[in-house]
Amino acid sequence: MDINRMRSQFDDLSHTVPEEDIEFWFARDLMKPLGYARWENFQTAIRRAIESFESTGYSHEDHFRGVTKMVPLGSGSERPVDDFMLTRYACYLIAQNGDPRKEPIAFAQSYFAVQTRKQELIEDRMRLIARMDARERLRESEKGLSQNIYERGVDDKGFGRIRSRGDAALFGGNTTQLMKQRYGITKSRPLADFLPTLTIAAKNLATEMTNHNVMQENLQGEKSITQEHEQNNVSVRDMLGQRGIQPENLPPEEDIKKLQRRVKSEQKRLERQSGKLPGDEE
Repeated sequence: MDINRMRSQFDDLSHTVPEEDIEFWFARDLMKPLGYARWENFQTAIRRAIESFESTGYSHEDHFRGVTKMVPLGSGSERPVDDFMLTRYACYLIAQNGDPRKEPIAFAQSYFAVQTRKQELIEDRMRLIARMDARERLRESEKGLSQNIYERGVDDKGFGRIRSRGDAALFGGNTTQLMKQRYGITKSRPLADFLPTLTIAAKNLATEMTNHNVMQENLQGEKSITQEHEQNNVSVRDMLGQRGIQPENLPPEEDIKKLQRRVKSEQKRLERQSGKLPGDEE
């Protein structure tokens, strides 16, 4: 991803309300940079963002203002089209409703969140979003595996044992509890909340492989599923080892719960600092 190019592109598309320090963007200008080919599809994303905003009990028109623009036609005439003026906060909400695995969305989520044009701060925010997204995907894959193996004779305690054996395979014999001690994590907190993005992704890959093979090979019972999960974690560890990476030696990162709280706090501050679009003129 060419972050500098995308930053310049978003900078060039910004406007300022005359005599007020309120920055805004036109939705039709942002549509293609955000990866949308059709206005109808982008309108759907805008509506989702408006619904998200209105769920807080405030009027969306302070940040999403419907306007009509005249666009030139090939004949030299013009025709009116619907558009939106969007504050920085509105742009942020629209990006939040997109898929962060798509590069334009990942960039936009960071660009509109940090209220700065410094590239290093945008890059830091993108790394934070990638880690939070990886953690959520691991949570979903583990939930799917738990539900899948429950139908195959494995209860919650059995799933805990399977996951622990998988951790030991991934971390070179270090059990979940040993890794928690190594990182200084309390027993009640999930290890994955403190892992770096790479390790979270490794755990997710092994879990997805296990889930796939449990269904593909119709594995039954804790013993066979444990063996499958251990082998998949060994395979992922071997792959990392070929690149000189040992998961147990990677340093821990900030508690993901703290990151989530910080993001929510920053979102509230962004809403206040974005300002409000002026009312329609009579």
